Amino acid sequence: MDTFLLIVTFLIGYIIYFLIKSMKRPTDFPPGPQFRPWVGNSFELRKDAIALSGQHMAFENWSKKYNTDILGLKLRDELVVVVLSYTLVHEVHLQEVFEGRPDTFFLRLRTMGTRKGITCTDGKLWYEHRNFAMKQMRHVGYGRTQMEQHIEKECNSLLTYIENTKSEPIWPGTFLAQSVINVLWCLTAGQRIERNDKRLVKLLDLLNRRSKVFDLCGGMLTQFPWLRHIAPDKSGYNLVRQMNEELHHFFMETIEEHKKRLTPENADSDLIFAYIREMNNHLGAENSTFNETQLTMTILDFFIAGSQTTSNTLDLALMMLATRPDIQQTISQEIAANLKFNTDEFPHLSARTFYPYLDAFIMEVQRYFHITPITGPRRALWDTTLGGYNIPKNTTILIGLRSVHMDKTHWGDPDIFRPERFIDSEGKTIKDEYFMPFGQGRRRCLGDALARACIFSFLVKIIQNYKIECAETDKPSLILQPGITLSPKPYKVKFLVRE
Repeated sequence: MDTFLLIVTFLIGYIIYFLIKSMKRPTDFPPGPQFRPWVGNSFELRKDAIALSGQHMAFENWSKKYNTDILGLKLRDELVVVVLSYTLVHEVHLQEVFEGRPDTFFLRLRTMGTRKGITCTDGKLWYEHRNFAMKQMRHVGYGRTQMEQHIEKECNSLLTYIENTKSEPIWPGTFLAQSVINVLWCLTAGQRIERNDKRLVKLLDLLNRRSKVFDLCGGMLTQFPWLRHIAPDKSGYNLVRQMNEELHHFFMETIEEHKKRLTPENADSDLIFAYIREMNNHLGAENSTFNETQLTMTILDFFIAGSQTTSNTLDLALMMLATRPDIQQTISQEIAANLKFNTDEFPHLSARTFYPYLDAFIMEVQRYFHITPITGPRRALWDTTLGGYNIPKNTTILIGLRSVHMDKTHWGDPDIFRPERFIDSEGKTIKDEYFMPFGQGRRRCLGDALARACIFSFLVKIIQNYKIECAETDKPSLILQPGITLSPKPYKVKFLVRE
C-alpha cells in the first residue's frame, strides 16, 4: 500500500510540475494573455479570431488590451511573438536572426510531408535554392521583357474572355486567377494552360478552399496534429492531402514531359528545364539537395506566391472601380491621355510613371485591404531581443502588416479609401516607407515582380476597353473573408464596352 501511495504521489507531483511549467512565461518575454495549462493560448485565439473575423483582429484586440505593440503568447508548446508596429516589423524583416522558418506539422503538411521548397525552408537549403530559382527565373524573363510579353499575350486572352461575357453580370474572381497563373506557368514550364483545362480549374478551387480553411498558424492542426485522425475533414487535413496529390500529379506530368524533351539547346528555356539539368549535374554527388521533390516544392512556392494574392488584388481593384465611379473616371481619363496617339501600345509596368493616379490607386487597394494582414511565420535562429524583450531561440514571429498599413498616427485617415495619399504636390507618386505589401529584405515575396506587372497592365487594358459597373444584385462588400489571405466575398459587376 505504501508503494502504491508513493507512486500516486509521484505521478501527481509530476503532473503538477509540468502543469506549472506549461503556464510559466520565459523571463522578460513580451506581454500578452496568460498561458493556459497544456494548450497555452490556442483556444482563446481561435475563439477571438472567429468572433472578430480574423486572427489579425484578435491580435490587434490583444495589443490594445495589454497596451503593447509586441505580443507574447503560446500556442500549445510553441512560443509565438506578434509584432504590430512599423519599427518592429521593419526590424524583423531585415534582421538575419529572424530569417528562419518554424518546423511545424502544418508547414510540413503544406510541402507534402517534407521540409523542402523555398518559402517554408531556411538555412543552407533556402539560400541555395532561392538563389538558384531566382537566377533561373530572371534568365527566362522574370521581371523583364520576356515576362511582359507573356503578360501581353495573356491580357489579350483575358480581354477576349471579358468580351464573351457580353456585359452580363459576373464575378471577376471566377476568371482572374487563371490569367495570372498562365503568366507564371509560361516562365516555369514554357507553356500556358488553357482556361477551360479541368485540372487548372480544380487546382485553383483547392487553393481557394485551402486559403479559407486555415489561418497563418495552420489552424488547430499545427497545435493538435492528432485531430487529423478523428476529424480529417473538419480540421482541413483531407483538403490539404487532396490538394497535395492533385498538385504533385499535375507538376510531375510536366516534369516527366520536360525530361523527355531536354536538350543542350533548351536547357535554360524555362525553370523546369534548368532544374532538371542541375539535377543531372549533381547525379552521384553526396548531400545534393537537387531532386524531384525539391523541384515540385519550388514550383508549388511560385504557384502559391503568384496566384491568389495577385488575383485577389485585381479582384478588389475592379470592385473598388465599380463602387467608386469617380475614381474610375479619373483613371480612365489618365489612360486615354497616355494612349491618345497610339491606342495599340501595350502598357507595361515600366510605363507606370506616366500613370501616377493609377499607380496610387493600386497602392491604396493594397494598403486599404491588406489581403495578407499577418505575414511570416519567422523563427528566431538564436536567443535575441526585440523591442526590449527577450526572444528565445526557435520562437515563432508573426508580422502584423495590417497594423502598419492602418497606423492612424502615420496615415491620418487610414479607414478612408483615398489614392491621393500616395501623390505629392507635383502629381507624382510617393514611396511611403510604411507601405510594404510584399514585405522587405531577403524574405520578400517571391512573386512581387509578377504581381506588380500583372496588376498594372491588366487594369490599364481593362479600364481602357471597359466601364465597370455594379450589378443590380450581388453588390460588393468591403468586409473580406478571413483565412491565410483575405479575399472578397462573391459579387458581380458588368463590363460595358467603352464608346
